[in-house]
Amino acid sequence: MPEPTPPSRRATSRLPIGPLVSVAAVVVAAATLYAGHFRHPARANIPCSPTLELSKKLAPLATGEVAALTMASKPVQMPDLAFTDGDGQPKRLSDWKGKTVLLNLWATWCVPCRKEMPALDRLEGKLGSDKFAVVAVNIDTRDADKPKAFLKDANLTRLGHFHDAKAKVFQELKSIGLALGMPTSVLIDGQGCEIGNMAGPAEWDSDDAIKLINAATTP
Repeated sequence: MPEPTPPSRRATSRLPIGPLVSVAAVVVAAATLYAGHFRHPARANIPCSPTLELSKKLAPLATGEVAALTMASKPVQMPDLAFTDGDGQPKRLSDWKGKTVLLNLWATWCVPCRKEMPALDRLEGKLGSDKFAVVAVNIDTRDADKPKAFLKDANLTRLGHFHDAKAKVFQELKSIGLALGMPTSVLIDGQGCEIGNMAGPAEWDSDDAIKLINAATTP
């Protein structure tokens, strides 16, 4: 009785080529995308990339009274910081979307902050408009009436009273490297992207500061 013929090796080794090619293409594409993202983590913040060009443009103007302003070197989307206004109503940084904002964190126990506030008040008086605003957020955590009294006694009438009784705004900025001490200021464009930041006080109504901010708000 003849032995059964074994299956053809050639027949059993044949596999459909199309699916293999498709799978390989997907694997290669995924690996390329991952590698590109790993090499360029800033791509996660691509919406703020155009702001870097503005930061580079403004860098030569960060002189004199605003020489300590550190221009953004990577795309940074600001967190949508939450605080309250003078009436206790909730506010968010995104409420100023479309405006260039000088965000300032201050406290009554901070001597440089108190010295800086009149200049911020004058800056708001000079440049406050539908294009620009000073948003000074107080972070006193004990007595909410104290900062109100300070603004009133110093006759700082142009600045709105914004307050964060838990100082979360400071912690949020600290977590992204934008708050090292007090006062802290961040210049932000209309899309909520960082233009530059400063640790410490400045003469914000000086000619140097006004020239820089005017350039930041001019298309």
